[in-house]
Amino acid sequence: MKRSCALVLALWVFATPAGQPLHAGQSVSTRPTTPREPVSAVLDAFRSHPLVALGEGRHGNEQSHEFRLALIRDPRFPSLVNDIVVEFGSASHQAVMDRFVRGGQVPDQELRLAWRDTTQPHTIWDRPIYEEFFRAVRALNSSLPRDRQLRVLLGDPPIDWNRVGSEADYGTLVSDNRNRHPFALIQREVLAKKRRALIIYGDMHFVRQHALYNYDASFSLDSNSIVTLLERGTSRTKVFTIWTNTTADLEKVQTDVPSWPRPSLAVLRDTVLGAEDFRFYNPTEMARYSFRNGKPDFSNPIPRDQWRSMSMQDQFDAILYLGPISSITISPLSPALCSDAAYIAMRA
Repeated sequence: MKRSCALVLALWVFATPAGQPLHAGQSVSTRPTTPREPVSAVLDAFRSHPLVALGEGRHGNEQSHEFRLALIRDPRFPSLVNDIVVEFGSASHQAVMDRFVRGGQVPDQELRLAWRDTTQPHTIWDRPIYEEFFRAVRALNSSLPRDRQLRVLLGDPPIDWNRVGSEADYGTLVSDNRNRHPFALIQREVLAKKRRALIIYGDMHFVRQHALYNYDASFSLDSNSIVTLLERGTSRTKVFTIWTNTTADLEKVQTDVPSWPRPSLAVLRDTVLGAEDFRFYNPTEMARYSFRNGKPDFSNPIPRDQWRSMSMQDQFDAILYLGPISSITISPLSPALCSDAAYIAMRA
């Protein structure tokens, strides 16, 4: 069984996708980026924005999880926020999650389908921090009056795995829906009801332009991120976006960053860290493509010397600092999963 578990779990490797170019004559600020106490900074953002998009950083990291718990447990949070939209849950199980976070009785096996039955076939959501987050919301709600209890909206689109027999089937069913589905969900359940939501997703779901399309703002909204759909789509809703840094050595740009409190949040506009090229934060090297007749032309990659640049401050509004990237730790999978034959069969 150990060998089978190792083989299965090793197959699933998480990878995040990549994504206003710097304008000619745009000034580059030399003002140092200033850290703030992060919980208060996020809550302040809700006073002027109905939506705050909090990137997770590397999926499964324990430091961003601890920050999320501190944020929702702050006594000010329920008075400012109504909903939490998460990537790590399937919309197919929304009714179950609604019942659970309100204090209803839900068997563990039924509850766990919420994060095991997503469009992502890897093991990342099986790490215990995600179940712990749902249970933390449930515990918080038990201490709140009914009209102030938090709702968790499961943002991953529903998928019928019985219809998936090949990679082509998977692509047809999922396509760009992983951004369009939460966009529609937020419009319907949050904005239309005059509510406010914290959105927790991988950071690349929040970029304002994609490197894949060489930061071309003219491409179809269907291929855009959640944030771009919200800001450029029908709702025209300004989102406060936060990059959770688990990839870039920030001290290479601003030398005093290692002395910042952990965690800290810093607004990026007109600062040294904000002026840095986005490739510093997301160094993934991938081909880039232009558009022809409203569709990406994947047959002709754009030459590297024609790649556009984009400053970090044009992608994100703020950065969450959790500590040096060497200090980031990943939540381990429970050893009990390796002895669960049904689980191994499902992942296989």
